[in-house]
Amino acid sequence: MMIGKMKKIAGIGLLALGLTVSLATLAPKYVTASDHDDGEVDTKGRNVNLTDLYVFREQDQNPAARQDDLVFVMNTNPRSLARQQYYFSTNALYEFKVSRVAHKDATPTGKEDAILQFQFSAPNSKGEQEFKLTAIVDGKKRSATGKTTPLSTDPQNPTVNKLSLGDTQVSVFAGLREDPFFFDVEQFFRVRAGALGIGPAVGFRPANQAIDFAKGYNVNSIVVRVPRSFLAGHSKTTTFDVWETISVHNPRNGKFQQVERLARPGINEGLIVTNDFLNAFNSIPPTADLSSAAAPVGAEAKKTLKALGNDDKRADALLGAFLPDVMRIDTTVPSGYANALNAKGSPIAGRKITDDVIDITLSVLTNGAVKTDNVSYEGTPGNPSQGHKPLESQFPYLALPN
Repeated sequence: MMIGKMKKIAGIGLLALGLTVSLATLAPKYVTASDHDDGEVDTKGRNVNLTDLYVFREQDQNPAARQDDLVFVMNTNPRSLARQQYYFSTNALYEFKVSRVAHKDATPTGKEDAILQFQFSAPNSKGEQEFKLTAIVDGKKRSATGKTTPLSTDPQNPTVNKLSLGDTQVSVFAGLREDPFFFDVEQFFRVRAGALGIGPAVGFRPANQAIDFAKGYNVNSIVVRVPRSFLAGHSKTTTFDVWETISVHNPRNGKFQQVERLARPGINEGLIVTNDFLNAFNSIPPTADLSSAAAPVGAEAKKTLKALGNDDKRADALLGAFLPDVMRIDTTVPSGYANALNAKGSPIAGRKITDDVIDITLSVLTNGAVKTDNVSYEGTPGNPSQGHKPLESQFPYLALPN
């Protein structure tokens, strides 16, 4: 489908497409990147670069799972090559952060009611890294230790750490897995250029020609199984806001400085153009997204939306729906990106591993005018340029590494 005239549609779609946007040029370094490469700085290596966040009820992935359990997935280290060992940083904190939410329509508070914090030691001779998990719930700390799964381990027998945090049992996997993200990002840049009038009007490639840029790559994954009741504390909360951060130790002051933050796919990378602004957005909590201090960043996000065809009212409405940037999960409904929306049109059902966030965004935000980029998790028969391995049937669910 040719969409050269669909400037408004293309602008809306950028909200959840996981792209590093440049309105003027298509920088070569981003031709094969999405949210997998954002906010570049000299001191930020790939192992402290977030790619995706997944949050879902485990029973929606595995009917045999306990009803109360949730699964959080943090993927890092984009473009990890097949059959090569990569490690988590020994100089960083990897954190899942959770707010309790009164109801699905409530404005995100960004309050850190629960934190799951990971620190990694240097690898041993087997390629294993020991990690320390510290859970902070309502200010109370509980800790446990575990080990990563190196590539030398039998892939059918990964290390699944069953850890005790007081009276609560959690499961943790940390190690390489196949990158589950899928998207014909290169063709989207061409489609976007046509929509913006800076290139010929083109559509997405047919399924037998579409290319999944993430095919063949791995990521470093932290996967946690945690009971909903543990996050709820003494409350009866069933809806949560979740986001993930990475903070790096600053030797000058001995403190950790946040350098990465991610929740919904593509919010910061999709709307913020200037690299310094993107780094600034990555360094602040959700509570600051709409603050006066972050106004220049918000203004640039709005400018991006307006440049792509949205008027002031619509741009403000879109920002209101997607900021503050958190991933909401209402645990009373089946998990799945955009399976359910709140009154502002914001997704509230988390994100499962194979959810097609690209097709969902294209279809919903264009009222069905554009339905697909013709890339799927499973791939198209006869097209070797797309298709991922089947998910594992048991925790940690992500497909085995390439």
